[in-house]
Amino acid sequence: MLSRVADSLYWMSRYMERSDGLLRMLKINYASSQDDIQEFSWKPVLKIFSHLEEEEINEIANSTKDVLQFMVLEKENPNSVYSIVTLARENARSVQDHITKEMWQCINDFYHLMREPRLKSSLAEEDPITVLDSLIRQGMLYFGTTEVTMARNDGKSFINIGKYLERGIQSTDILDVKFSDINYDFEKTADTTYWKYLLMSISGYELYLKTYRSGFDPKNVVGQIVLSEQFPRSVVYCINQLHRYFERLKSERNAPGYNQIDFMLGKFKSRIKFSTTDSIIQEGLHGFLHQTKSGLLEIGSTLNHVYFAYS
Repeated sequence: MLSRVADSLYWMSRYMERSDGLLRMLKINYASSQDDIQEFSWKPVLKIFSHLEEEEINEIANSTKDVLQFMVLEKENPNSVYSIVTLARENARSVQDHITKEMWQCINDFYHLMREPRLKSSLAEEDPITVLDSLIRQGMLYFGTTEVTMARNDGKSFINIGKYLERGIQSTDILDVKFSDINYDFEKTADTTYWKYLLMSISGYELYLKTYRSGFDPKNVVGQIVLSEQFPRSVVYCINQLHRYFERLKSERNAPGYNQIDFMLGKFKSRIKFSTTDSIIQEGLHGFLHQTKSGLLEIGSTLNHVYFAYS
């Protein structure tokens, strides 16, 4: 496979995963804002999904209408859903011969949905949950279509590598920002709705209730989001899947590059796998998450250099 093709498939997948994570976070935080109008702030979402300076964040952090318009439809915002889906479509268009017709149709439909003039007025004047749900469903249609139509070849491996790398980075960022709000204090008892909405934003609420019967505990929240091998958005699950799909790229033609990344993934995987909630707390949650994110970004950077010929 040409490096240009692999690069486009990888970034198409990362952008689609990013749009899904952003839309879910916006939906759950909007619901949270309706429960706690006085105390609610959009700061955590803006810190995770935008590159705004602190002063710029403070200007709109308490305006739900402004945040939704900025993060969903703002063309000048490179991190808006509109911009991300546009980038995904551009990558998909350049490799139409390497994805299925159904996949292209899903991404193209998503792009044209984002461009509909009525979307802006619907988001501002109607129930934002309805609008966000329709966009989430469009993304889910892409994920399902990819799973049932894409051949299990190198292209599918690059798609899944992009998806799980992006998802692992998102989960790390979300956990770090949300715990920074309580100064990483595991003894501090936050309102149960705080943990509920955190878990709901990454689709982990139902699994948490089934796994932990004793109520919400910060240690258990960290345990699920970082260490659970059953939770599809946990850091360890993403690393396992990342390693699994990378191993399918093994080839004699690029043995040195493959071995370099395989070693990085194996080392990184062992560090996460053999951690415990207590060891993470002892090390310091912020430091652990920062190192984890840095490790994921380093893997992505090396992958770019070895497989996509970036300098």
